[in-house]
Amino acid sequence: MLEGIGVSPGVVIGKAFLLDSEEIAIPRRRVSKDQVAGEIARFEEALIQTRSEILKIQKKIAEEIGVEHSDIFDAHLLVLEDRSLIEEVIGKVKEEGLAVEYAFQEVLRRYSQMFARIDDEYLRERSSDITDVGRRVLRNLLGRKRKTLADLEEEVLVVAYDLSPSDTALMHKEKVIGFATDIGGKTSHTAIMARALEIPAVVGLGMISRQVRPGDTLIIDGSHGVVVINPDKATLKKYRKEGERFEEFIKTLEELKDLPAQTLDGHKIELAANIELPEEISSVLAHGAEGVGLYRTEYFYMNRADLPSEAEHYEAYRKVAEQVAPHAAIIRTMDLGGDKFLSHLEMPREMNPFLGWRAIRFCLARPDIFKTQLRAILRASAHGKLRLMYPMISGIGELRQANRLLDEARAELRTGGILFDEAMEVGVMIETPSAALTCDILAREVDFFSIGTNDLIQYTLAVDRANEKIAYLYKPTHPAVLRLIKEIVDIGHRKGIWVGLCGEVSADPAYTILLVGLELDELSTSSVALPEIKKVIRSITLAEAKEIARHALTLSTADEIKAFVLKKVKSVAPEVLG
Repeated sequence: MLEGIGVSPGVVIGKAFLLDSEEIAIPRRRVSKDQVAGEIARFEEALIQTRSEILKIQKKIAEEIGVEHSDIFDAHLLVLEDRSLIEEVIGKVKEEGLAVEYAFQEVLRRYSQMFARIDDEYLRERSSDITDVGRRVLRNLLGRKRKTLADLEEEVLVVAYDLSPSDTALMHKEKVIGFATDIGGKTSHTAIMARALEIPAVVGLGMISRQVRPGDTLIIDGSHGVVVINPDKATLKKYRKEGERFEEFIKTLEELKDLPAQTLDGHKIELAANIELPEEISSVLAHGAEGVGLYRTEYFYMNRADLPSEAEHYEAYRKVAEQVAPHAAIIRTMDLGGDKFLSHLEMPREMNPFLGWRAIRFCLARPDIFKTQLRAILRASAHGKLRLMYPMISGIGELRQANRLLDEARAELRTGGILFDEAMEVGVMIETPSAALTCDILAREVDFFSIGTNDLIQYTLAVDRANEKIAYLYKPTHPAVLRLIKEIVDIGHRKGIWVGLCGEVSADPAYTILLVGLELDELSTSSVALPEIKKVIRSITLAEAKEIARHALTLSTADEIKAFVLKKVKSVAPEVLG
């Protein structure tokens, strides 16, 4: 039994299909001066051929899955058009007399290693784009063909070191019933595609591609991030039942999609979705979300060597606004820094990046970059119901500075005769203890609060949420955290503003009753988690939830509170906890 990261829920049992990692070994070979022109011509022809292949794949995935998912291949096309990369390869051929495939492999390896060393998870995973494109170009240079997932004749569970976007785009959709890979995270292409196709998948398994043989029986449990290799009869029986239970549960959840998220006594809670990438909107709509509660816009700055223009920002936000209408979309201004480091923005490496020059601090120091985003959000607000939210606010001074820049952006648009929503709501994320303890002051100058529990827990408990050595201390049910959430909600309501919550806590149905009982107005989480959250909400009364929250706040430890809440969830909606 191997444990990894479950990125798409469900349980499947089947035969393993081991996808060749296709490491192409290119020997160092020299060419004479009179062969150089021919080598360059071969290279240009391979680039053209590869571009044609990728455009065909892009068209295929747009037709079968959706245009938003075909955008993944834009990064591949950019690699093929990268003049610095192309000129470096040609330079090696001309100046060092190297065969073009060897020169290309050397340059590509350097680019891929450069991306792999970047701290940011999303950017680091983009090295797979470079590797995928590189293999295609090398195959075309060498005249090789490769067996793809389009050739499958029976249902299989695909096991690989990693799955490239072109692997998943070309696969026979009816034959691939699950994925398991050595590497990857929740923002990897494999994860995004698995969720879009609703195929159970587990990534980050370490060395599963070396531990599995073709034809082995596998169990993939994407709900819990587990893969079992060649299970015994008892384990097979257990997971078959688990798979049947999940399928029945999904059918039940599908019936809830268009029903309101309200308690048995009629109390309505707004359920929205968090997104990091625009291609997730189709999943947001498919799972019955009431709009977007958190659009993490920093990912718009990644996987590129320059800053996005105001026009690019505007187009991205306009599409989101139009797609989720008539519901709202909350756009969080860029939260760069911390674990999202971009070298081309000249952001220095810091000893304590989560306590450093990040989010609103960076934005206020670089108003040129910040106002570009603010103008774009305002312009897009004319096309739907957008709300704007500032991250990492620590006090009223930062809020006022940010709002002054927002007012300047509004004035510039008015001068230019550009329409925008004059009444667009502006809120702040409450994710620092200082913001939580002064939220009565902040509430006078904002339209809403959104509690970011990921950072609020981290800063309140002094626990680095990325440090596995102290992960046991990161506890959402710690009394200090719950007391802060309760205080924020109560003050927000007294001041006449609504309060939402958009941290990962909202994705866990085990905490849903507690959050309802703390009287939050809105919960925003990953779209695939929404049906389970709705199920719990519709299984209890507000009065019961408030009593559970009241009792939880009298307990002394995080473990006592968690055990108490789990017991209550199991009593009203046992199926959501597996």
